[in-house]
Amino acid sequence: MISVLGAGVAGLCAATALSEAGFDVEVVAPDGAPPPASLLAGGMLAPFCEGESAPDVIVERGQAAITWWRARVSGLEARGTLVLAPPRDGGDLDRFARATRSHDWVRPDDFEPGLSGRFARGLFFAAEAHMDPVIAMAELRDQLTARGVRFHGGTPGGRIVDCRGLAARDRLKDLRAVRGEMLELYAPDVTLTRTVRLLHPRFPCYIVPRGQGRYMVGATMVETARSGPITARAVMELLSAAYTVHPGFAEAELIATGAGLRPSFPDNLPALRRDGDRIHVNGMYRHGFLMAPVVAGDLVRMMTEEKINAH
Repeated sequence: MISVLGAGVAGLCAATALSEAGFDVEVVAPDGAPPPASLLAGGMLAPFCEGESAPDVIVERGQAAITWWRARVSGLEARGTLVLAPPRDGGDLDRFARATRSHDWVRPDDFEPGLSGRFARGLFFAAEAHMDPVIAMAELRDQLTARGVRFHGGTPGGRIVDCRGLAARDRLKDLRAVRGEMLELYAPDVTLTRTVRLLHPRFPCYIVPRGQGRYMVGATMVETARSGPITARAVMELLSAAYTVHPGFAEAELIATGAGLRPSFPDNLPALRRDGDRIHVNGMYRHGFLMAPVVAGDLVRMMTEEKINAH
């Protein structure tokens, strides 16, 4: 028996990969625990865009995420990512192009007519996708339950795979929190069909369509362990950035806000770590949905090798 601690994206991907590989798995998530930060994620599978600031390992290995998620959840939209910058910040777009690959220079309104010529040029990353993280995680959980995986809040009954995120700081002393904040808007006058990233010197943002006129707007990355609701400053900056992309957001309804703390190691890379007989899967930083399936695959290979060696 393997006891996966935590039901965020790292825990659900680990449990899925282990169960699919034939391991006997349970998921232990205490009642009353705070909801995982991954529920507030953008759900973007954008390895090439991440190359602007992330190391090559994220770009190279993260490309497998789209195939993994497409095989397991519904609603994945493989429509690419459109990267824009206001005309006065065109240099940022040139810099982003130099720092990344697998993109084309495009006229943005050829891809999103709703932008109505507001941007003369943009970068299009065709091999990227997005999905709704709330739906994706619910579907993974349902699939695990259908496979006979038990979810409970009691005592672990087997070997521990610790996917508790920041709660694992009792054992991982170099784990730190990076706060992220988001808005959800209802904007029926806006018609965007793919993720749009706005480069901006003060408040860059991404806008992810959720369907039926809903959009998730996010991108704040704050080095703090302060929990609590989104700040007024973040709301104003994100709304300002959304308005820069499309003036229709000025009439949007603000239907939800959220703030969460992402678990991160000093190098901002996810990792598997041994701690006696316990294995940690942690440090997803801002790459949870991109890298959790990859690290889960590493976990299966590690535990399969252990099983072989034990015999």
